[in-house]
Amino acid sequence: MLDSLSQRLSKIVKTMRGQARLTEANTKDMLREVRLALLEADVALPVVKEVLARIKEKAMGEEVVGNLNPGQALVGVVQRELTAIIGGDLPPEERELNFRVQPPAVILLAGLQGAGKTTTAGKLARWLVTDQKKKVLTVSCDVYRPAAIDQLKAVTEQAGADWFPSTVGEKPLDIASRAVSEARRRFYDVLIVDTAGRLAIDEAMMQEVAELNTFLKPAETLFVIDAMLGQDAVNTARAFNERLPLTGIVLTKADGDSRGGAALSVRYVTGKPIKFIGTAEKLTGFEPFDPEAMASRILGMGDIVGLVKDVTKSINIAEAQKLAKKLSTGDRFDLTDFRAQLAQMGNIGSFSSILEKMPAQFQQAASKVKDEDVQKSLKRTLGIIDSMTPQERRKPELIKASRKKRIAMGAGVPVQEVNRLLKQFEQTQDMMKRMKKGGLSRMMRMFGGSGLPGMGGGFPGMPK
Repeated sequence: MLDSLSQRLSKIVKTMRGQARLTEANTKDMLREVRLALLEADVALPVVKEVLARIKEKAMGEEVVGNLNPGQALVGVVQRELTAIIGGDLPPEERELNFRVQPPAVILLAGLQGAGKTTTAGKLARWLVTDQKKKVLTVSCDVYRPAAIDQLKAVTEQAGADWFPSTVGEKPLDIASRAVSEARRRFYDVLIVDTAGRLAIDEAMMQEVAELNTFLKPAETLFVIDAMLGQDAVNTARAFNERLPLTGIVLTKADGDSRGGAALSVRYVTGKPIKFIGTAEKLTGFEPFDPEAMASRILGMGDIVGLVKDVTKSINIAEAQKLAKKLSTGDRFDLTDFRAQLAQMGNIGSFSSILEKMPAQFQQAASKVKDEDVQKSLKRTLGIIDSMTPQERRKPELIKASRKKRIAMGAGVPVQEVNRLLKQFEQTQDMMKRMKKGGLSRMMRMFGGSGLPGMGGGFPGMPK
């Protein structure tokens, strides 16, 4: 997000040198670059003016300490002010969901059609079930699109939550009343209510969702908005904020937004915290919004904390400890272990979103990674190992020309791919030998490095 800002700031950092204090003169060029980058990112003009005013106010007279140059010192000011504007100045409890109510805590989702409300309902349900250990029920009050009801049922089942049926032709208030009664009767912690959207803001839609909000008295009324709306996000956010007592914002499709203006604009216009951010189509592409991490990503510094969370959530710690113990007792790392490692890589989810959380120098790699290509290549790789006998997995040195041909035929790949896999395995095996005395912590670091496409290794079949 906001790639141009990252690039512009990097350029200015290199040119601003040798001064002990930030002044209007030595920050003039950099502030102009910030202004242009924000406008290019489709940030609303009032927001741009506010950002620049706050940066200028905080920067003037700031001392350049330690080994920093003036450009680096100014980037620090920019990061702090961006963090504050997108929600970093709010206490943590305001950025979290409110469960301090009599169960069920009702969460009402509102927004335009196409913003991703129904998918967000599934993602939110999964997060509540998996991370918060809540018992969750979902219901659709979109009585205009049968597909919306079916879609909510499907994503709810994938999320591990329960779905309450509704049908086209029913009144939204009747559906909501029945769903609340069911949630109370069966002691659900949370009821997620998906509402109808429109292609544009209209009075009938706003009246309907306002009536639902009045009836349900939800603990949370979340405004779901597409991050790619840019300037249009301001008008949409303002309209919903005027009609509904919004408690927070969910920013969807953030990974598809090269501009990123919505994150700044919507928070500024509504005054409400961004509570969640959605990426990718998978239900795993959803996380609580972290203003500091987002500001770092905007400035090209990466979101390392978020990256570590994503990777460690996908790694089976018990299996990693088992492998560490095996290696510590002198046993060899074999192809069965290698297969298990690759299978865990497949659980990470969106590789492109993982790479986007890395610092700017890795962003070029992120732009080349296509998740469908990675998953396809991973399946081919696992297929090659599955075509081997148990003995071949334990002793890869047995795999000579005739065996390679048999394995390749069984996996439906060229022999060259078998050769590439064996070469990559040898490299990983050598790494394991070097790490033998390092234990689990060093091995965990390896999980995020050696086989990640675009990062020097790559799965067999992936373009170099």
